[in-house]
Amino acid sequence: MGIIRFSIFFLFLPFVLSSQIRIENPSFEGSPQDATVPTGWMPCEDGTTPDILPGPWGVYQEPSEGDSYMGLITRADGTYESVGQRLSEPLKKGECYSWNLDLAHSNTYTGYNQPLKLRVWGAYNRCQKAALLYESPLIDHTDWQTYSFSFLSKFEYHYLIIEAYAPDHSTLRGNILIDNCSKIISCKRV
Repeated sequence: MGIIRFSIFFLFLPFVLSSQIRIENPSFEGSPQDATVPTGWMPCEDGTTPDILPGPWGVYQEPSEGDSYMGLITRADGTYESVGQRLSEPLKKGECYSWNLDLAHSNTYTGYNQPLKLRVWGAYNRCQKAALLYESPLIDHTDWQTYSFSFLSKFEYHYLIIEAYAPDHSTLRGNILIDNCSKIISCKRV
């Protein structure tokens, strides 16, 4: 009986592994410092200088997972921060996917204290937004909450981009905190 279970496990292992897309540095680990893009991520907007927290800018909330997390801001001049990365394998056209990440807001992010939304984009090329995959509600809570969402990939996307978003493209001086991104999994596995 044990050999049969063992054989069945290895028979389905390639399917299980192939239906997960790994995110590099999903908890934005790094030495806390301002104006630093976490390892594995790249800046996607001019002026993107995310912060690895806690510590800089008066933000001392504990991470939801690991030792650090990332903060993104929007500015009074209408600019905003966004980061992206090449996926370990592309999102396939016509497939449904599910993803989780933890979000919070800081009331003490020196001068950037307004709540924001988070947007997630699929992209064909580095930092070239092709399709909006998710827009969070306004994140105005200071405790970490997990946001789970599903999306249909209308085309094959090789990159994922996450950005701080001020509602109605306003000129808010705001922040959003991001931590603990899961693997992107096929909806068939949910």
